[in-house]
Amino acid sequence: LVPERPTLGNTDYAFEMAISNIRYGEGVTKEIGMDLQNLGAKRVCLMTDKNLSQLPPVNAVLNSLAKYHINFQMYDNVRVEPTDQSFLDAITFAKKGEFDAYVAVGGGSVIDTCKAANLYSSSPMSDFLDYVNAPVGKGKPVAVPLKPLIAVPTTSGTGSETTGVAIFDFKELKVKTGIASRAIKPTLGIIDLLHTLSMPERIVANSGFDVLCHALESYTALPYNMRSPCPSNPINRPAYQGSNPISDVWALHALRIVAKYLKRAIRNPEDREARASMHLASAFAGIGFGNAGVHLCHGMSYPISGLVKTYKPKDYNVDHSLVPHGLSVVLTSPAVFAFTAQMHPERHLEAAEILGADIRTAKIKDAGLILADTLRKFLFDLNVDDGLAAIGYSKADIPALVKGTLPQERVTKLSPRPQTEEDLSALFEASMKLY
Repeated sequence: LVPERPTLGNTDYAFEMAISNIRYGEGVTKEIGMDLQNLGAKRVCLMTDKNLSQLPPVNAVLNSLAKYHINFQMYDNVRVEPTDQSFLDAITFAKKGEFDAYVAVGGGSVIDTCKAANLYSSSPMSDFLDYVNAPVGKGKPVAVPLKPLIAVPTTSGTGSETTGVAIFDFKELKVKTGIASRAIKPTLGIIDLLHTLSMPERIVANSGFDVLCHALESYTALPYNMRSPCPSNPINRPAYQGSNPISDVWALHALRIVAKYLKRAIRNPEDREARASMHLASAFAGIGFGNAGVHLCHGMSYPISGLVKTYKPKDYNVDHSLVPHGLSVVLTSPAVFAFTAQMHPERHLEAAEILGADIRTAKIKDAGLILADTLRKFLFDLNVDDGLAAIGYSKADIPALVKGTLPQERVTKLSPRPQTEEDLSALFEASMKLY
């Protein structure tokens, strides 16, 4: 028996690091056929989306599969910002195909869809809600072995190639939720900077904002030893554990890269150094938040995406309204960090300094306002829409936005400062206009 520890309110006393293997290099996608050969794969599922299926990243994978005579079937019906239905369609395809390995080529939407397809085809008797995060689903631990999954990210944002998280829109409740388990993380993430060169400007920007918030939120999250309950069995320790000394290293490093390279990567598609650095920063931040978790920017972003009315972003070739994930996350960041700063002001001040603020004469009590102003200036310089009002929301929508945030307790409870429904209303209101 584990000796009972007199912990304050049953908080955790340990944290765990789980990440995928990562391979980085220019043109490294050409090795994927050999990887599948090495795995002894006989039936491979290649997942991507309709846009990407015509672009160089998928071509590079197809060439490698052909060169090494890998038998595969392609599924290119992944939806950008997936829904429960689009996950189920991919799962049906995966179950029929009886695959022994998976390859995902795309942004977070594709990699997440592939994780879900791998999970439910490996656990064919499970109901869809079994593994979906509570309170929307049952949040059961994954106890079945999964097939190898190789992820080839084509955006520099989600860090999904390193994490055990898959996010989707649950249409019936109009809220985003997901599946979180170390068991679904990819076997290998292939980080090939050539794939970043075909990304349009706004996709670079919105993906970069996701990296920015992954780094900021995981660094400022509730410390792991203040999270409760302490699990009775390690299989129940959540993937998102709170800030911890290892995640902190990755989050801060990712933040420094964002500060140095994001504007360059957006403004000049030919700037290979900047684009390569952001591709790596995405994985670094993924390692950080994949173990520490995110908090309010992400928790509040899910209804912002889920309740979208007519907004269609520039540079996204989609047939449905959508708020790109990174945009939905970053629009609340000034309000959120002004709110959370009283808990760890020195961390908020440190983040502001990395992002370019002069803090030599700053007072610790102003940390939140300084970080908020620094973020506003950063977003203004990059022509980001002026708050939630600019993407179609008004004060009348705040109750629905708050209601959509409440089921996100997996992430909102990692906020260093607990929040009431009134607090959330005030944060949405403060995010209606940024400048």
